[in-house]
Amino acid sequence: MRRPVLSAARRLAALTLATAVVAACGMTPGGTGGAEEGSDVAAVDLSAATVLDDPKAYEGASHASLADTTITPVDSSPRQTLPVTVTDAQGTKVTILDTSRILALDIYGTLSQTVFELGLGDRVVGRDVSTQFAEARKLPLVTSNGHDLTAESILELDPTVILTDTSLGPWDVILQMRDSGIPVVVTDSQRSLDNIGSLTQEVADALGVPDAGVELGQRIEAEAAATRAAIAKVAPTAVQDKLRMVFLYVRGQAGVYYMFGEGSGADGLIDALGGYDVAREIGWNGMKPVNDEAIIAAQPDLVIMMSKGLESVGGVDGLLDRLPAIANTPAGQKRRIVDMQDTQVLSFGPRTAEVLNSLAVSVYAPESVR
Repeated sequence: MRRPVLSAARRLAALTLATAVVAACGMTPGGTGGAEEGSDVAAVDLSAATVLDDPKAYEGASHASLADTTITPVDSSPRQTLPVTVTDAQGTKVTILDTSRILALDIYGTLSQTVFELGLGDRVVGRDVSTQFAEARKLPLVTSNGHDLTAESILELDPTVILTDTSLGPWDVILQMRDSGIPVVVTDSQRSLDNIGSLTQEVADALGVPDAGVELGQRIEAEAAATRAAIAKVAPTAVQDKLRMVFLYVRGQAGVYYMFGEGSGADGLIDALGGYDVAREIGWNGMKPVNDEAIIAAQPDLVIMMSKGLESVGGVDGLLDRLPAIANTPAGQKRRIVDMQDTQVLSFGPRTAEVLNSLAVSVYAPESVR
């Protein structure tokens, strides 16, 4: 059963808070101070991995590896119809006449990869720091200090259309782009398993390639569904046997320790992994600073984190030292911390199936990634 869609106000509040958390750290999800991540190696397929007999008994941390993105457009030359007028996620009507110079910008790089997968990658003229796949890596950055949009850098590229959401700022820069006459389409800022197809379609419609959007959305959803089915075969089915999971967002340099709950995207991720979402049990909504009481109440068996966040506190030992309450949980006692690249773990875009597979291997078959 699909969970009810969050209200627009609640989604905007969650995204605003998430952006504020990142802003407080002076970095993007992709690294410290805007540094870019190195590549991992491809994760083993879950169906070929050796699954644990008892996931709760396992001891040790695991990195969920994810290789560089391989762009496979649904059509190398999609049929395009322009001009097109769309109503964006904020209710603004936008007319796009020209897509020869595209900027697609968000905090996870999802929008830019979607443009490439639609077959329009050769028209992308710049990137955000989270867009790091090989085909786009040489494009000029339009973000500084990590995730901050730079008006001058954008205007220098003379874009004919900008696709973005509310995850990047300052918002005044977006308004300035509109005032300068550039069509700006604001897409849904929510990242979850529930809106992969619709988000893909928003991008495709704005670029005048709706048929390619349908095809790509169906491909992503089918791949994700197949991976979820594979995970369901190895994940415990009884509630008492499921791993109690939480998602922690940590930036040690800034003293930021947040737990992500319902409506953050992490809840859908945990559900897809066959885990028991403890945040839902304790009524933890959105993204809030974590405290000892919440950790003790959660009693997680496993903690999911972003890789740079784990690095920022000095690894598992540093995490247990800075958040001693975790040491008194099953996750802390067994050092069951699973981390993944910051730009991928909650991106919910074209690589959703790969993300789920890699995390599932680290959760249920960790010896396969050692």
